[in-house]
Amino acid sequence: MTDYKSKVILASSSRYRAELLSRLGLAFETWAPNVDESALSGEACADTARRLALLKAQAAQRQFPGAIVIGSDQVADLDGAPINKPGTLERAREQLRQLSGRSARFHTALCLIGATGLREAVVPTDVRFRHLSNEEIDRYLAKEPAIDCAGSAKSEGLGVALLEAMTGDDPTALVGLPLIALAGMLRAEGLPVP
Repeated sequence: MTDYKSKVILASSSRYRAELLSRLGLAFETWAPNVDESALSGEACADTARRLALLKAQAAQRQFPGAIVIGSDQVADLDGAPINKPGTLERAREQLRQLSGRSARFHTALCLIGATGLREAVVPTDVRFRHLSNEEIDRYLAKEPAIDCAGSAKSEGLGVALLEAMTGDDPTALVGLPLIALAGMLRAEGLPVP
């Protein structure tokens, strides 16, 4: 059995998470876990995010024994109901119409499994959307078709113009990987961050 000690594995196929993790200046590999991301019946959005982050990290731990593995997941919540990635432009339009003038909470869960054990966090970010006209939604989606992110608005890009406010402890959490919490977890594993 190969020992992956001292390797850092990001259990994600998300290019956004990989871009965020690269900010910390550590060498890492990405690996796409095969995890059923369906919510359980009656499961709260934050609990879904936490469970999926843990499942991803556990899958990576089995594949890369001894490595420091990072799992993350995000579930957006509008009045207790999850908001998924739209997948199509029409569904993105529908999501943005639904979010217009309202607030949603994005729960970004983080799980790290390493030599010192398991560490977990869920970092919430509250996002208040402006009242959006159909023309604004169409202009936005023509320039930045955000079909691969929950809520259909990329805050790290042009989608920030659709918002009135964001409230949270870590701006990177909304993009998909809470680097403030992760940096602390990596330091606890003995990695030099920064």
